[in-house]
Amino acid sequence: MAATRKQTLRDRDVKGKRALVRADFNVPLDGQRVLDDTRVRATVPTIRYLLDAGASVVLMSHLGRPRGKVVPGLSLRPVAGLLSRLLGQEVQFVPGCTGETALAATSSLRPGGVALLENVRFHPGDEGNDPDMARELAGHGEIYVNDAFGAAHRAHASTSGVAAYLPAVAGLLMEAELQAFGRLLESPDSPFMVILGGAKVSDKLGIISSLLMRCDVLALGGGMANTFLACSGHDLGRSLVERELIPRAADLLAVAAGRGVEVILPSDLVVSSKMDGSVPAATVSVEAVPPGLAAYDIGGESASRIEAAVSRAATVFWNGTMGVYETPAFAGGTRAVIAAMAQAASGGAIAVAAGGDSLAAVRDSGLGHAFTHLSTGGGAALELLEGRPLPGVECLLDKEDQRE
Repeated sequence: MAATRKQTLRDRDVKGKRALVRADFNVPLDGQRVLDDTRVRATVPTIRYLLDAGASVVLMSHLGRPRGKVVPGLSLRPVAGLLSRLLGQEVQFVPGCTGETALAATSSLRPGGVALLENVRFHPGDEGNDPDMARELAGHGEIYVNDAFGAAHRAHASTSGVAAYLPAVAGLLMEAELQAFGRLLESPDSPFMVILGGAKVSDKLGIISSLLMRCDVLALGGGMANTFLACSGHDLGRSLVERELIPRAADLLAVAAGRGVEVILPSDLVVSSKMDGSVPAATVSVEAVPPGLAAYDIGGESASRIEAAVSRAATVFWNGTMGVYETPAFAGGTRAVIAAMAQAASGGAIAVAAGGDSLAAVRDSGLGHAFTHLSTGGGAALELLEGRPLPGVECLLDKEDQRE
């Protein structure tokens, strides 16, 4: 994979330089409090590396979807406070990302100093990949470090545009992401198992097509599995089925059969009349879903079949919950996948998970430490595995390019 041949921090001398770092601090907030600091902590190693190497660090990120307008509730100021505590030093918050005042604040940074710019999406030029904004952002640094894998699939001024004006390399988090997914794409240990869930198959058509060319086992769960079950004529009551995609799902199953890929579809489902768990749920065969009920999780038999396949796999990639995980009555399938992957990893298997809902479930389980890699990027991970170029990666210098 070309992405693994990109330059990283390790390829550059940053002593005495200002490093402009694109981070992914798109975190949930409760007023001035960061509710989940996972993404912030993930970039700390890159910041520390730069500081130890004698650089100063200017951080930039987006938060939420302010759509080019200043939204006080989406300010990155709380993140600056959190970073100050994590780093054990003051992180200067700059209440803007462009203009003379912001530039003056970052230009005065000395080696060892850290500053955080205000939300880049307060400026309409970011999502529009405005070259003027990219040029202004580039003025904050002498080298550009992209550590925001979760935003790498966006061609924005702060992700790819700025690379037109500064030498661009990958941060340590970006490097780890590219290495993990490079292995899945190029040389996964066999048997290679893929587990996909989530609500809609329409969101996963590309990645299913791509991974069917590489995997040995494909397990499907969540609402998206219903469309594949419908190919066999199952009546799934009120369950979500994307009927217009049934022919496409049938084609994918035919491809899997032609390539000898084992496909694991649910054989039983947890059903109810209410998704919020306020009505008792029941487990039924896929052949006996009552007309007035809908499936909100895979059943125990289905989970056991996935667990057994995971135990035999050497590499497992998972994206998407097996049911409505937020509701305890429909969390069993997802919990089973997490436990099976953690157990497999402890036995030497490669276990990689991606996607916000999946990672939240792993975090809640307390088993995250057992996984080989937990990706910070959902959409970026899927697009990379699908074989699509990521603008935030393509813009980075290749290993052989030594331009200053």
